[in-house]
Amino acid sequence: MSERLSGIAAFVEAVEVGGFAPAAARLGLTRSAVGKTIARLEARLGVRLFHRTTRSQSLTEDGQMFYERCVRALAELEAAEAALESGRAEPAGRLRVTAPVIFGRHCVAPVLLDLVRRHPTLELDLSFSDRPADLIEDGFDLAIRNGRLPDQAGLIGRRVAGQRMTVCASPAYLDRHGRPQRLEDIAGQLAILYGRGDRSRRWLFPMPGGTTREVTPASRIRFDDLEAIAEAAVAGLGLAWLPCWLVREAVASGRLERVLTDLPGLVFDTHLIWPQAPHLPLRVRAAIDALAAELPKMMLA
Repeated sequence: MSERLSGIAAFVEAVEVGGFAPAAARLGLTRSAVGKTIARLEARLGVRLFHRTTRSQSLTEDGQMFYERCVRALAELEAAEAALESGRAEPAGRLRVTAPVIFGRHCVAPVLLDLVRRHPTLELDLSFSDRPADLIEDGFDLAIRNGRLPDQAGLIGRRVAGQRMTVCASPAYLDRHGRPQRLEDIAGQLAILYGRGDRSRRWLFPMPGGTTREVTPASRIRFDDLEAIAEAAVAGLGLAWLPCWLVREAVASGRLERVLTDLPGLVFDTHLIWPQAPHLPLRVRAAIDALAAELPKMMLA
């Protein structure tokens, strides 16, 4: 039975990732091993599942029909496992999560590490990347994303927190250049901007009536890393527009000072995203609950 299931798993993986070689990489096998496994499956079934050429594989008509049934069968197995797991009191197994780099290190990792400490049978794989991952293709249980959430079939999204932005600078810089009182005052200041390539991120400020005002200050310094911007601001090199959570300690210690505090700060939504399934594994539910409870506390201005 185990060999039959391994053959089915290799077959489904080869279909979904588009070939034997990428399927082998995902399964931790050699391309030859995947090819032999699928060949044995074809021999047992008495049909060809793939049209093979030297460069590609494509499903036969029989292969397409078998794939659709295998996907349903594997989904039922996963649902059965999840249903059993949901009856346990202890989250267990491997939890794979992807999060933005800096936000993940500062805010997500502490919450999930605490979760792992409280549940000895839980394993954590936490990947940091600012590029949105494909949860299904890359095999993640959960993703954390900031900003507007695009519609994606097969995924569930939940807003759990809001990241408020603030303008800040070192007291030494403000003593030299003055403390801006209005948005118009920013035009006479120097700023440290976030940018990649030839594009810099504009500073956004909510206005009455639901509109947003865009401001692009003059700048001689640009980074694609928020922590580097915060460090440059502490060094007195200009104004910075940063999440409150990132500069909270520097503000509390007096190394940075918030300005334009009479203006409402823009808030970026933080979402949790996970693949839609009939039953949510307990390990994923525990992570969602922990992040939903703790992230809002970290986002407080």
